[in-house]
Amino acid sequence: MALVPCQVLRVAILLSYCSILCNYKAIEMPSHQTYGGSWKFLTFIDLVIQAVFFGICVLTDLSSLLTRGSGSQEQERQLKKLISLRDWMLAVLAFPVGIFVVAVFWIIYAYDREMIYPKLLDNFIPGWLNHGMHTTVLPFILIEMRTSHHAYPSRSSGLAAICTFSVGYILWVCWVHHVTGMWVYPFLEHIGPGARILFFGSTTILMNFLYLLGEVLNSYIWDTQRKPPSWQGMEEEKEKPKLE
Repeated sequence: MALVPCQVLRVAILLSYCSILCNYKAIEMPSHQTYGGSWKFLTFIDLVIQAVFFGICVLTDLSSLLTRGSGSQEQERQLKKLISLRDWMLAVLAFPVGIFVVAVFWIIYAYDREMIYPKLLDNFIPGWLNHGMHTTVLPFILIEMRTSHHAYPSRSSGLAAICTFSVGYILWVCWVHHVTGMWVYPFLEHIGPGARILFFGSTTILMNFLYLLGEVLNSYIWDTQRKPPSWQGMEEEKEKPKLE
């Protein structure tokens, strides 16, 4: 039995994301006043994705609680749709985008923080909020994957969806540059057009890889739990009566 029910964990995670979003939006930064506002940053988009996802998780838990024992086929049908939406969001958006933000941010930050998160931002964003945006996403999504089984869509439709998201965001970043003359991320200013194309292509490939990683991880966690240990299977075989 879990020390903390997964339903309680989901509520706590949802409240933490709401707190992070409220605190982030309350910060008066120059970049928030320019074209695109907070929506030009993948970190902010990811926070919204995570908050919406865990909101759907909490709504699913409440609906499941209310539907239990009701015997209504219509309510069960609506609950199944809600569960399908929850699973789709984790597979296509919450897991790959969340892991991408954490991994890419800290890799570039470790190499040269000025390329992704200039020291000037420390005057606006406290350290705990930075970790709330770029660190806690990883354990939160892994906790969700570990505590609940999620049915992944077909691989072709899942990859098509994450590719659409990736290309859409890249086009959005390019459009912001076209309108303002400035790149959303400082390091894009210091590389040539060819390197930018290579970087954008690499990020799309990485997003696809993370989708596949989530699919494999989900299958590994839940297939392992469903299969009895090999010794248990051998004992069961021994206990079966032999036919004479």
